[in-house]
Amino acid sequence: MRGITGLIAAVIVLAMARPAAAQQRPLVTEDPEPIGSGRVLLEGGIDLAHDYQNPVSGLKGNLLTLPTIGISIGLSSIAEFQIDGGLFSRLSITSRNPGAPLASLLTVTGDTTHDVSNAVVATKIRLVPETSSRPAFALRFATKLPNASNEKGIDLDTTDFSGSLLLGKTVQSIRIVVNVGAGILTNPATTLGQNDVLLYGVSFARAVTQQAELVGELNGRFSTRSAGAPIGTESRGILKLGARYTQGAMRLDAGLSFGTTTLDPTIALTAGVTYVFNAFTVP
Repeated sequence: MRGITGLIAAVIVLAMARPAAAQQRPLVTEDPEPIGSGRVLLEGGIDLAHDYQNPVSGLKGNLLTLPTIGISIGLSSIAEFQIDGGLFSRLSITSRNPGAPLASLLTVTGDTTHDVSNAVVATKIRLVPETSSRPAFALRFATKLPNASNEKGIDLDTTDFSGSLLLGKTVQSIRIVVNVGAGILTNPATTLGQNDVLLYGVSFARAVTQQAELVGELNGRFSTRSAGAPIGTESRGILKLGARYTQGAMRLDAGLSFGTTTLDPTIALTAGVTYVFNAFTVP
């Protein structure tokens, strides 16, 4: 996957692009509409998170991820293949918990650590198109791959699976999207067992002009364990507000998010760019 993310970065730099469609960044709530047959969406950005923490390794600090990368490929008019990840994550450590489950595995001796980000591979299929009286419906299935290492302490070296139902409806100048699904998270402390979580997301995109949009979302997961979730699989959530601006062949975005639980970063910033272009013809 490290080779794949490097290839994606090169494509972002070299691709001749068209204006972007109404797709994701800076939101993570997934729109049910695919990008279109034979089209490719490329996005890249930078994320800064204050008070990021990994309770499994016991590390807490300020996290920089550069670049975050995403590629979506339109396999048909209703289906899309996605890869998301990051090339470099750097955590400036502000505190450690030596009693954390995997703290003994850490090879970090200074006040910083770095690693690659975990990659997510997903497929989205639109089931029903949007009409004047009905939202669009789609299904999305995703797998998170264990690219990050426990020894670096930033992310979890686990494989997780998820499936979500996606709904989207445009009302006048506002696009509203809802995600509801389930995730199977591997227990990172023992690699035995799992935690089943409820996935949720609600987002809006409000057109201000033909080029500018205001966007926002509430997105996260809720643990279904009544007796307490295994460390690393707890409930999480973010509240995000941002904007998108399309100019010619480029769409710029920026967002500010706030954690909704004590385990989430207290505040985070993201900024990036998105391109969409016709890459091939589906027979």
